[in-house]
Amino acid sequence: MDLKLINEQGQDAGAVSAADSLFGREYNEALVHQVVTAYMANGRQGDRAQLTRAEVRHSTKKPFKQKGTGRARAGMTSSPLWRGGGRAFPNKPDENFAQKVNRKMYRAGIASILSRLVADGRLSVVESLGVDGPKTRILAGKLKSMGMTDRVLIISPVVDDNLWLSARNMHNILVLEPQQADPVSLIRFDRVLMTRDAVKSFEEMYA
Repeated sequence: MDLKLINEQGQDAGAVSAADSLFGREYNEALVHQVVTAYMANGRQGDRAQLTRAEVRHSTKKPFKQKGTGRARAGMTSSPLWRGGGRAFPNKPDENFAQKVNRKMYRAGIASILSRLVADGRLSVVESLGVDGPKTRILAGKLKSMGMTDRVLIISPVVDDNLWLSARNMHNILVLEPQQADPVSLIRFDRVLMTRDAVKSFEEMYA
């Protein structure tokens, strides 16, 4: 299939040949959901801790006598059944949230996302994208000329200091190399701007 190529003024500059298996496949919503959920879960760290019945502050004295009170028998106030007692199965900082995703599934998920971006008109390809100096104003002007005023993900095979520093102060712009692109970033931004070489890099990795 052919992807539309634009210049830095947003005008039609031809087409870029791309693999159908990567940019023209059928969208699989269930697979994309699984890949995105697993990616976010694998980046999660255990930051919550609850106390067991041995760790809560309590007395080892029997709360009341065994018989004659009409209440259920109790041995310690640290019981999980009691208010202020410990948890039976507490959450700990070493909790593992990782979800396994096979390499074939991950590659198919990325291809499905890229195909949906193309179908929705959210993926644009430019010959190259660079700035002469680390100036946010210059990069913002180029993106505006291309009609990209929303949140934009820029993917370039080589991110030099000028491009990275120019985009650093723009909260709605993210610059990545192809190997850094992840499912969450691809679906989070309104527009995705790739260079011609970035398209080839994606084909080498996923097609």
